[in-house]
Amino acid sequence: MTTRLNTSLPAVGLWSMELRGAANPAVRDAATELDERGFRALWVPGLDGRGAVDDVAHLLAAAPHATVALGVLAIWGQDPVALGDRLAALDATHGPRAIFGFGVSNAHSAAQAGQDYGRPVETMGRWLDALDAAPRPVPAGRRILGALGPKMADLAADRTAGWHPFLVTPDYTATQRNRVGAQPLVAPHLAVVLEDDPQRARAAARAGIGMFIGFPTYRANLARLGFTDDDLVPGGSDRLIDAVVAWGDLDAVATRIREHLDAGADHVALHVLRPDGPDRPALPLAQWRDLATLLPSFASTPATQ
Repeated sequence: MTTRLNTSLPAVGLWSMELRGAANPAVRDAATELDERGFRALWVPGLDGRGAVDDVAHLLAAAPHATVALGVLAIWGQDPVALGDRLAALDATHGPRAIFGFGVSNAHSAAQAGQDYGRPVETMGRWLDALDAAPRPVPAGRRILGALGPKMADLAADRTAGWHPFLVTPDYTATQRNRVGAQPLVAPHLAVVLEDDPQRARAAARAGIGMFIGFPTYRANLARLGFTDDDLVPGGSDRLIDAVVAWGDLDAVATRIREHLDAGADHVALHVLRPDGPDRPALPLAQWRDLATLLPSFASTPATQ
């Protein structure tokens, strides 16, 4: 049975590695500015899991109008009881503004935690059972999965509010929306490079997300989307990069956002990738400020709640 997300999520949000480490005052100040500029959804990755929920707490405090989503936390080494208790504590302090996303990552991560990876969908199903059995569970309406393939997506639709796919195209969004119906949340990650020069833009994209193209799960999903061995080369072909990354000016980014929303996405999480350079600031504040100017264009898109 599909569960509706029971916290507000607007059409467009911001996904950021840099917002991890939110104990840093500069990161919290940035989150406050993003909140003031109209970003009502901030996403942070789970990374190795350490300090992830602490960062969510800092961001909830710094951005009082925003939903903060953990997208996503690998389940290996995580205690379902502790996570349920942490969410309850966050709600008591900040209101129900946090979303917890969970993923199976890979066999190496499981082995590092001394656990058996098994069959990913079955493994995740058992972990959700444990989460439901906790004294204070993470409710289905406050959790999502990091899913790509149809079986994990179906589990997400059945046991959570929906899913947060990575390295996908608007065609993926359309296919999945047609397959699962209107209710499950589909909230794709979208990498963004605000750069007009194709070579610089693609180089920044490859530096930021190119490594993931070599991971078996992503390769399999990209193959389902019609990409061939000629595309699935280290760093990805130009065709692949252009399909999964929005690069160019703000109009080009807005067009790609709209393509996902028109294809059936409820929410698009924008991840800024920047060219490397010796003078690159720690936080992409300039790019975030530029992207904030797009938010009024999508304000009429109904928020998910």
